This record gives sequence, C-alpha cells and structure tokens, in this order.
Amino acid sequence: MSIPAIPWIYIINPAALAAELDFTASIAAEVRGSYSIFNILQFVRVSKMGILGLYAMLLLILNAGAALLHLISVIRIAVKRYGVKGVYSLYTTSQSAMALSFLASGATIGYTIFANHHFGFSGFGLTPVPILTLLLSAGAYAVIKIMEKKERALRREHGFIEELKRNWILFVFLIPCAVYFIINNYLPMVGIYFAFTQFNFRDGLFASPFVGFKNFEFLMLADLWRLTRNTVLYNIAFIGVGNILQIFFAILISRVVNKYFKKISQTLIFMPYFVSFVILQVIVYNVLEYNVGLVNSLVVSLGGSRIDFYNTPTYWPFFIVIFYIWKNLGYGMIIYLATIMSINDEYYDAANVDGANIYQQIRYITLPHLKPTFIILLLYALGSIMRGQFELFYQIIGNNGMLYNVSDIFDTYVYRITVTQPLSMGLGAAAGLFQSVFGFLIIMVTNYLIKRRHEEYALF
Repeated sequence: MSIPAIPWIYIINPAALAAELDFTASIAAEVRGSYSIFNILQFVRVSKMGILGLYAMLLLILNAGAALLHLISVIRIAVKRYGVKGVYSLYTTSQSAMALSFLASGATIGYTIFANHHFGFSGFGLTPVPILTLLLSAGAYAVIKIMEKKERALRREHGFIEELKRNWILFVFLIPCAVYFIINNYLPMVGIYFAFTQFNFRDGLFASPFVGFKNFEFLMLADLWRLTRNTVLYNIAFIGVGNILQIFFAILISRVVNKYFKKISQTLIFMPYFVSFVILQVIVYNVLEYNVGLVNSLVVSLGGSRIDFYNTPTYWPFFIVIFYIWKNLGYGMIIYLATIMSINDEYYDAANVDGANIYQQIRYITLPHLKPTFIILLLYALGSIMRGQFELFYQIIGNNGMLYNVSDIFDTYVYRITVTQPLSMGLGAAAGLFQSVFGFLIIMVTNYLIKRRHEEYALF
C-alpha cells in the first residue's frame, strides 16, 4: 500500500512540462517534482488539467481502500479477532487488500502512460514503488491463497472457484445487479470531491480550486445544527409513530372476520399512498388556508377567530407528521400484514386450546413473529435517517421563510442552495456527504447493538 510520504510518480522535466503546457510562472512554481497517489490531485488542481482528475481520483480511492483493508487485517491479527467466519474472514480481507494494491499500482502505471499520451511527450515517470507494489501484492495474494487452500483442505471446505463452478448460473444472474450498482452507486461516489472544491464550469470538477473543509465550515457556522435537528427529529417521529401505527392497523385488519369489510378497509387505508405530493399540497392548502380554508371556515362559523397557520410555526411539526403518517400508513401496514399472514395457524389453534384470549395471542404469538420484520425495517430506515422526505416538505411548506426554523431539512436546504446559487455545488455536496456519513455511522452502531443481542436479526 502507498505511504503518503513515498512518491509513486515523478515529473521527468518540470520546466519542459511547464513550457509545453503554457504554465504561468506562479503555476510552474507550484508544480512539484514528485507525487504520491495521495497528492496526485494537487497536480490536477495546479495545472488545471481536469481531464486527468477522474483517473487520479480513482487511483486515490483504490489506494485508500487498500490502505483501509491492510489496516483492518493488521488489527485483526494483533487482537486475534478474525471476524464472523474465523480465519477465512481474515483471508478474504487480506486478499482484497492485496487485490486493491495490485490494481492501484497497475493503474498508476497506466496513469503515466495515459498522461504522456495526452500531453504528447514524456512528462511523467515512475518511481520503483508502484512496480515493487505490483510484484509484492501479486506474490502476497498467491501466498494467502495457498494458505487458505490448505486450511480449507483440512476442514474439507471448498473455496470460491468451486462455488462458482457449482452455481455459475446464479452468479451470471448477479451480473446485471453488479453492473447496475457500479454505474449508479459506486461511480457517482467520485462526485464526493465536489464537497472539497469551489466548483466552476471553466475548470471542471477536478481542476476547480480546492478549498478543503471550508464548505463544511460554512454549514457548521450557518445551519448545520438546525438542519440536523429537524431532519433527525422528523425521521424519528416518522419511524417511531409510523411503525407503531402500521403494526397496530395490520393486527386489527388481520383480526377482521368479514372478508368484504377487510378488503374495503385495507384498500381505503392503502389509497393515500398513491396520492401525489402535489395533490397533497392542494388538500393541505384548502384545509389550512387563512381566508377560505376548511378549518378556519369551521372556526368562524362556531364564533371563533381565524388561525394564521402559514405564519405560525408551532403547528407545523404536528401537521407534517400527521400528513406523512396518513400517506404512508397503508404501505407499511401491508408489509406487516404479509408477515402476520405467514404465521402458522397452528400457533393460534394451540393458544385457543390453552385458553389464551385475543390479547394474549397478539402479545405472545403475533408480536414476536413481527419482531424480525420490525428490526430489518428499522435498520433500513435508520440508514436514511438524514434523508428527509423532500417532496413532502417542499410541496407543503414551499418557500415560506416563516416556517424554515421548524421545517427546513437537509434535502430542502440543498435544493434551495443549488437553485438559488447554481455554482454552490460544493455546499450541496458537503451537506450530502455529511448526510451519508452520519447515516452510515448510525446504521453501523445500530447493527452492532442488535448483533450483540440478536445476531440472527442483524443485516451483516
């Protein structure tokens, strides 16, 4: 793996390169003689050669991934904790680290070839480090593979190649899924670099001025606490109240005997899910509007005074939670209802024989069977706890600045920044990166706590 202080790439003749690329004196002075993978993007920023940026960013990601896996392997060996699958987990981690190191060193060699071809002359050269890394990682991978093979032979277990031979059809079916995630989930991660730049269209993503953590500093000084508070608290309310009501209504409908009433009730509860947020906004406005709204019309008819809902922030946390629950109750209820329908009737028959009433059957049979489903849905929901319901908040609240303090979440804030200030992509990317890291940490901690008590319910 690359150590930040060790150069992998060097510039053969900085003066000739500066002259060929028509660098100014200030830019030429900033061009270094050598670069490691961890600072190769500095040349892209200084030289404004944005075409090399994507390649350099991929090199950085490969090497950072290899460094992380190497560190995990060393720590596991030091503390003698190899993971869920024992020593096989250690072998897999070590092999992955060596494979990424091999790819990083090979891609570095390709980077110099690509850059020299682009410039039209030999401007970049290689230090011995990438070649040594290429050879050492390949050799280490082979050694680990041999060790794994001997271990599997002792335990009479087959490896990945044998698994591939036995179930190659299943692996073929996985290819479209892998391609989808690579294109739509992994490649866009390169855009994280937006969060550390002051983007402009002239220089492009990787050649735009690098500003470090200034975008994050702006968020912290401006709205970070308010956005985090609103986003997290709303999602906690959505998850908590939503799941309790979904379980409650699923149990009620499962207990209905009349099949016609059961189908009608299920349909009526599920129908709001198909109502668009635009239609929901129209409904909310006609209910809460000051002059002709339904609520104010009823209040006035009863001799009361009109309530200015759209200029009174106090009401809106309750309204937003109510409208969200109303719209999504039926969809979540279907999931729990499907779980209840899959419970074997013999449990309830045995409970009836033992004299258990309906409440005891729900407590000791239905709810325990719903527990795995609830935990899985909870983990998925917590992973996106920093992702708000953008359509809900934007359609209902819109650009009403009076309600921002209690209704503004990360998604609406990022949208407003990118629309009103089109060149503030760095701020939007910084907010999105903060959301992702926060959600990742939450789901990792929650999964760890669940795994300690109920390992079979954990995601991984």
